[in-house]
Amino acid sequence: MNLYERISGRLEEAMKVGALRPGDRLPSVRRLSERERVSVSTVLQAYLTLEARGLIEARPQSGHYVRWQRPATAEPPLSRPAPGATEVQVSSLLAKVVASARDPKLVPLGCNQPALELFPGKRLGRIAASIARDGGGLGYELPPGLRALRRQLARRSLDWGCTLSPDDFVVTCGAMEAVQLSLLAVARQGDAVAIESPAYFGTLNAIEALGLKAVEIPSCPREGMELDALERVLDARRIAAAVVVTNFSNPTGAVMPDANKERLVEMLGARGVPLIEDDLYGDLCFGPSRPRAAKSFDRRGLVLHCGSFSKTLAPGWRVGWVTPGRFQERITLLKFSQTIATASLQQEALAEFLRSGHYDRHLRTLRKAVASILRCMGEAVAQHFPPGTRATRPEGGGALWIELPGKADALEFHQRALQAGIAVAPGPIFSARQGFERFVRLSCGATWSPRVEAAIAVLGRIAAELQ
Repeated sequence: MNLYERISGRLEEAMKVGALRPGDRLPSVRRLSERERVSVSTVLQAYLTLEARGLIEARPQSGHYVRWQRPATAEPPLSRPAPGATEVQVSSLLAKVVASARDPKLVPLGCNQPALELFPGKRLGRIAASIARDGGGLGYELPPGLRALRRQLARRSLDWGCTLSPDDFVVTCGAMEAVQLSLLAVARQGDAVAIESPAYFGTLNAIEALGLKAVEIPSCPREGMELDALERVLDARRIAAAVVVTNFSNPTGAVMPDANKERLVEMLGARGVPLIEDDLYGDLCFGPSRPRAAKSFDRRGLVLHCGSFSKTLAPGWRVGWVTPGRFQERITLLKFSQTIATASLQQEALAEFLRSGHYDRHLRTLRKAVASILRCMGEAVAQHFPPGTRATRPEGGGALWIELPGKADALEFHQRALQAGIAVAPGPIFSARQGFERFVRLSCGATWSPRVEAAIAVLGRIAAELQ
């Protein structure tokens, strides 16, 4: 156990036994470092850990205090999707939901990306403008993409538990293109693909567009895909690939433990089944360290690791990547045939942003902000939604997955929310068969404010009416 974990553990135990009570002021960072005979940075890390978990809060010019805790709602249970492969039919419903979410007048709780004011827009703009003034960013950066950016991605792969080279990457137009190219590379029309249930609607939409079938695998809101269920499916039928969000799955926020990731990679690899790992949210962790990627356990080149800067830096720039392993040549050719290249100016600006060290400093601020927003949302749901409501308690990502009580219908809930000026994402768009009829996803699309809290109170009243 690290020193900061030991200190945070002691403080948490003091809170549990009542030695530290809500509202109590914690020792100053310097005083605690002297008392524990550790560095100031160690105490800061311990406080950041407790803050990310919602146990303490920092008050400007005052110090750290134990937070008041509202009773948490229970979490949703393991999902139980119908067995067998099915054609995906979400595009029509999804189009309606996405169209409504574009309305700027709505409280944006349906779009799963941090609020735009949390991104370093001015700094990125200055870097891009400087590159453009020097004549950069005008030509094509043909696949696999700008080497300077791929070099920075290779450096960051150490944080994922990997040791990758710049030549292992192909730059894409966001993580969604990375996933779609990966599906094109490993599956043919009519093939079956194993996915989590619930699953990100963009992945379902891609599976539908490519004429593939989905095999929905039960998933836990804490640890993700149930691997015993996946193994039974693999033993019973041919699966062309598995698509898994290993870290902070969308919409549940589940994180697959390292042991499960290793078992997943080995289970699929032994059968020659590629794993398409969507690691889009890995950098949005609230704890002290980023979770490992399943790619770190890959010894056969069968894990296609996909990621993007869309949730951490610049959603509209659409810059992502895939590390295709043994499918490198196939993915490179597919990328050229699909979109020729990813925008050059954005690649150059992001490469410089990463090279200069700005990214890690920005991530620390962003993670803290998103953690605070989700914590406040969770407390507001616990306060305002009717008894029987269940909600996840994610430790990263940007969404809450909520099970409505009674006979509430998610699509009717969505319509009433729109009428009240609030955008949410109804559960059926996260299912190949449009299941999860009593679930909704709330996201951190706006910074916390009285307007957002009032919107959640309205949603609670709607949920109560629909019981």
